[in-house]
Amino acid sequence: MAAALQVLPSLLRAPSRPFFWGPPVARMSSGMALAEQARQLFESAVGAVQPGPMLQRALSLDPSGKQLKVRDRSFQLRENLYLVGFGKAVLGMAAAAEELLGQHLVQGVISVPKGIRAAMEHAGKQEMLLKPHSHIQVFEGAEDNLPDRDALRAALAIQQLAEGLTAEDLLLVLISGGGSALLPAPIPPVTLEEKQMLTKLLAAHGATIQELNTIRKTLSQLKGGGLAQAAYPAQVVSLILSDVIGDPLEVIASGPTVASAHSVQDCLQILNRYGLRAALPRSVKTVLSRADSDPRGPHTCGHVLNVIIGSNSLALAEAQKQAEVLGYRAMVLSTAIQGDVKNVAQFYGLLARVAAARLTSSTAGHPLEEEAKLHQLAAELPLPDLQLEEALEAVAKAKGPVCLLAGGEPTVQLQGSGKGGRNQELALHVGTELGRQPLGPIDVLFLSGGTDGQDGPTKAAGAWVTSDLVSQASAEGLDIATFLSNNDSYTFFSRFQGGTHLLHTGLTGTNVMDVHLLIFRPQ
Repeated sequence: MAAALQVLPSLLRAPSRPFFWGPPVARMSSGMALAEQARQLFESAVGAVQPGPMLQRALSLDPSGKQLKVRDRSFQLRENLYLVGFGKAVLGMAAAAEELLGQHLVQGVISVPKGIRAAMEHAGKQEMLLKPHSHIQVFEGAEDNLPDRDALRAALAIQQLAEGLTAEDLLLVLISGGGSALLPAPIPPVTLEEKQMLTKLLAAHGATIQELNTIRKTLSQLKGGGLAQAAYPAQVVSLILSDVIGDPLEVIASGPTVASAHSVQDCLQILNRYGLRAALPRSVKTVLSRADSDPRGPHTCGHVLNVIIGSNSLALAEAQKQAEVLGYRAMVLSTAIQGDVKNVAQFYGLLARVAAARLTSSTAGHPLEEEAKLHQLAAELPLPDLQLEEALEAVAKAKGPVCLLAGGEPTVQLQGSGKGGRNQELALHVGTELGRQPLGPIDVLFLSGGTDGQDGPTKAAGAWVTSDLVSQASAEGLDIATFLSNNDSYTFFSRFQGGTHLLHTGLTGTNVMDVHLLIFRPQ
């Protein structure tokens, strides 16, 4: 087992410690063998979006070393370069930028997750660490993905640096997923605690990331173009690793270098939608009333170049390639999986039953009825790039194992006080769906993992399940419905089979949303 858990060197573009599925087990069962391959595919997806190589592809210096080239733009360098950054992948991005541009770098400030430097050191990822006497100051904060006082101090230091720039200066901004929590700078008199409380309330009511970011931007000094405004008249180049479906610039990390298109009325509509307007603190009402009458109008960002350097589609493409190397017929279903985890799980459960029937040429059950339900549910879910027909055709033509890949970021409506994250919650719901009826002579596995290595406020990146989950959990005296009703998926997977179904990666140093794998292997 120890040998099987070693990282395949060809799957990663940078050295890494192995990823583990919970505690080691004495022997590898059929399900564990399939899970090991799923782990390798997840690992290859994460390896494809390591921040250093992506940043190096986006930036280059001319032969004289005095001009920075970004896409089709050039910027003069004369020891006038400043750097700020915030996000889960920013430490590695900053290290790569320092390696390339260090001689021109005057000063930098980055805000990164608490513990990430120690995690990178422990993993042996020296390429993700800054030089010993770096000009870049590092703040660690936002423990468990939540804005805190440490992140607030980092945001204020970033704001101070930006506000001191002149027209002769160039500001390089590094942004990745997790940036919103790492750049909290509420407009006074709103406090961090008040803004956090409002965000938590919205999330608990099922607000989308777009809705959350609309509120965050309106109440922030730096989001919604505020950082770009603070840096004016300096030129600003923003390099962005996307963790949002469709890569909308104004949504990633709440768009600190993108002019906000939202108004106070948009905020009020969101608050009304979730019945929270009456619960607003007085400070929030004060800021909203001020913003509505601001004579300066919205921020403009004509001095900014925003560039997406990596996204979920890149990660899935690499995992697809590696699945084919392992002998799978592989296809990407969607890079835009979204919606409530219960509906997404129902979609994956129906897809598994229809695909299993096609792969085994089975007529058991009601395949035509199931297929009709699948298409109806797919039409109801917001999946703009779904390749469902193509995937089902590929399954029907397959002569062996099949791997369907997807990415995105479903949402969880909180109704309990348990511990978990959207990936573990989705996996547990999918496991329930897979056990609803026999799937025939075929092994089916579903994996959901966050590419950042941290699923919600837990130490796991996600989890995997098979169609035997319900019966095996019942044999251990674990009632899945009870855990789901309390949003307690992490506790369930920690207890189930000794935690072997949890995916533990540690912080990966990157973040491009989630990766879903649905694997079929005829027996």
